[in-house]
Amino acid sequence: MLFGSLFFPQLANEYGLVAIGGDLKPDHLLKAYRRGIFPWYDEGDPICWWSPDPRAIFELDGLRVSRRLARTVRSGTFGITVNRDFAGVIRGCGFRPGEGTWITPEMIDAYEEMHRRGHAHSLEVWHGDTLAGGIYGVAIGGFFAGESMFTRVRDASKVALVHLVERLRQRGFQLFDTQFVTDHTRGLGAIEIPRAAYLKRLKKALACAVTFA
Repeated sequence: MLFGSLFFPQLANEYGLVAIGGDLKPDHLLKAYRRGIFPWYDEGDPICWWSPDPRAIFELDGLRVSRRLARTVRSGTFGITVNRDFAGVIRGCGFRPGEGTWITPEMIDAYEEMHRRGHAHSLEVWHGDTLAGGIYGVAIGGFFAGESMFTRVRDASKVALVHLVERLRQRGFQLFDTQFVTDHTRGLGAIEIPRAAYLKRLKKALACAVTFA
């Protein structure tokens, strides 16, 4: 599976791997996202392109917000901004000492360029003047691909997710993609749907004339 097969998600193997190789130029990234494919690989490895089956998403009316988290959101403990510090957010997501990270310097450069072109966005959570957490992703039409989130203060990433979902709902987004489900995101309401169903929903979402910023 070489880069030439990148734009055919139906060619994915049993693990969801579609293709290997290529580059992270904005045009290639956007074409991949429009086809339900995303890059994910470890530093030192070639770029790997994925379209897993099943696919993880958040339904925009399905986020699970505990009473304690709801109180935290309402308390005003944190300040919220959008696209104020994309560089800080993506680097915060990639800083995982001892764990390893797929947010390589190459990835950071690529998504910062996507941000400069208006395709990648961040939502920041501040505790005073300190960046406490945040989330970033890619928006195309009514589709948002959540790439990663991080926290430095308890609940900051969850607060970011609550505000992100509300923003997507208010602006008319139709699909919030989270790629793979984890125990953490499942606990917050993430679900899995078949790739075929995901691709149908993606097509409809891409046709929506909405904007994130």
